[in-house]
Amino acid sequence: MQNKKISSIIKAYEYLMKGIEKTAKTGVGDRAYGGIIRAGKGKMVESIAAEIVKIAWEELGQKSERLTIDKKKIKLPIKKDYIKKIKSPEARQYILDNIDKYRFPLGVDLHIFIDKKFILAMECKAYTENAMIKRILVDFSLFHEIFPKADFVLFQLESQLGGDYSELKNISFGSPSTHTLLSYFDIDLNIITLLKGERKVDKPIHKKQYYKPLSKEGIWQVVECVKSILQRHAT
Repeated sequence: MQNKKISSIIKAYEYLMKGIEKTAKTGVGDRAYGGIIRAGKGKMVESIAAEIVKIAWEELGQKSERLTIDKKKIKLPIKKDYIKKIKSPEARQYILDNIDKYRFPLGVDLHIFIDKKFILAMECKAYTENAMIKRILVDFSLFHEIFPKADFVLFQLESQLGGDYSELKNISFGSPSTHTLLSYFDIDLNIITLLKGERKVDKPIHKKQYYKPLSKEGIWQVVECVKSILQRHAT
């Protein structure tokens, strides 16, 4: 059953990747072309990630109704310590009188719950480079403030982070730049890459000559990684 689901993921990937270029060419101008490419890849990676989470959960022998995946924004409350530091008494009191309004809508691509308890935030990217990592780490740090026991995953189709993130090894040594950024955040970030080989800007994989296949072995490796994360929250 699981092999059939993984085969379906691969077929969908092949169909979408080979069709994105054709669809994009019907757009008007370079901006439209690039937008269609980005949207097509982004949505595809989200869908693949969600399916892999479901497969990993089933592999653990767990009931499907315990697992929920959504994208609903989570209300991040204002920190009380911040209010105390506001110098103006009038401004401070105004915020306290309207405290219920002081929320920030926080969200990443996929929010995973077990038994309605938030356990995993997953950011899904067609590719990631280190400038993107900074924003991702800020979002995950905010999640960590309200869900300190949650896990965090960057799920990327290709890697542009340097190092060995694109080698699809069981143990990755990462890259100097990425590790340096991670050292400034109290986040245990799991970086998962689907396709082997560093992303090349001048060799986009939606073009036939640069196409990269998605393998069953690669997906199973990712399933095992996600299983190990979900297992910590299953009981």
